[in-house]
Amino acid sequence: MDLPRFVGAGRPLLPLVLIALLAGAVGGLAGGTLVSLTSDGDETATRVTPTAEAERRVALPADASVVEVVKRAGPAVVTIVADLPPARDASGRLVDRSNVGSGVIIDEGGFVVTNEHVVRDAAQLRVILSDGDERPASLVGDDRPFSDLAVLRIQPGRLTALSLGDSDELSLGETVVAIGSTLLQFRNSVTVGAVSGLHRSWPREGVVMEDLVQTDAAINHGNSGGALLNLRAELVGLSTTVVRSTEAGEIVEGLAFAISSNTIGPIARAIIERGRYPRPFLGVVHREVTPLLAALNNLSVEEGALVTEVTPDSPAQEAGIRVGDVILRMGDVEVTADMPFINALARLHPGETVPFTLVRDGKEITLDVTLDLR
Repeated sequence: MDLPRFVGAGRPLLPLVLIALLAGAVGGLAGGTLVSLTSDGDETATRVTPTAEAERRVALPADASVVEVVKRAGPAVVTIVADLPPARDASGRLVDRSNVGSGVIIDEGGFVVTNEHVVRDAAQLRVILSDGDERPASLVGDDRPFSDLAVLRIQPGRLTALSLGDSDELSLGETVVAIGSTLLQFRNSVTVGAVSGLHRSWPREGVVMEDLVQTDAAINHGNSGGALLNLRAELVGLSTTVVRSTEAGEIVEGLAFAISSNTIGPIARAIIERGRYPRPFLGVVHREVTPLLAALNNLSVEEGALVTEVTPDSPAQEAGIRVGDVILRMGDVEVTADMPFINALARLHPGETVPFTLVRDGKEITLDVTLDLR
């Protein structure tokens, strides 16, 4: 789906200088292409037949050819079509809309991992297998806004599934293979590149995405949710963001990011088993404080999270947090430009009681908050 200046595909956070240089430089979510029509474990799991059981438990050799990797892994990469609710165009006509992206089968039971932004707001979901077979899909769960991950389920049978590799074992310069659906008509396109960086961070939609794998493999519209593979045909990343240009308009080439397999693994497993990954719930709507926002609202601080809404009967309301408060710190975690509110909240746990440091009417106060389960 095209979004302004984003294309879209923890460890050290990206320095503020680089964020300032590139923050407006993104060309849209790699994920989906908007189509409008006017209307009135540690193993490579090639799960095809029971006779393949022994073979699928052995990963390809570490120096396998790209052709071998694509042959083994390609059938596990799918095209996702998210049909969105109809909307009216500028002339008032009712328009059908579809967001096109990619996904990867990670379990022969029919579970598919993809980017959350590919399936967001979908009224209906369809998955197209590499052989052209189309199956309806349902959303099992997603991890928004903490990560750009979602899990779908399709009817099992005749499916190939991939195992997750260990993204921490990747090396700079290592060859990686990207497979995804570049536009709907170019399903399962293959590109090859190198691991350009590890444990990268990148800001998007109020969250700093962390532990990203950087690659120069070509990623285009429709590739969001597609596979990034090592030469053992293991899934080491999920394409999510591409940077196209700097804020000043300078062209950037070969700068793509994938969510690491070590991030994907626990989140996907929890969604498959329980429908969600356990995240803390506070119950506020917020805006990240910037010097401009601080000046416009006469705030005494230039960083933090400005509370604009408090959910009734939420942990925030029960603790006494009010609209207009600025959250500065949650326990030992400060809310800053490098550590936005969602990233700071993600470091806490459901059920724990945490002191929140706030600014209210120009004065710092501390409230104890017992977080709930999202």
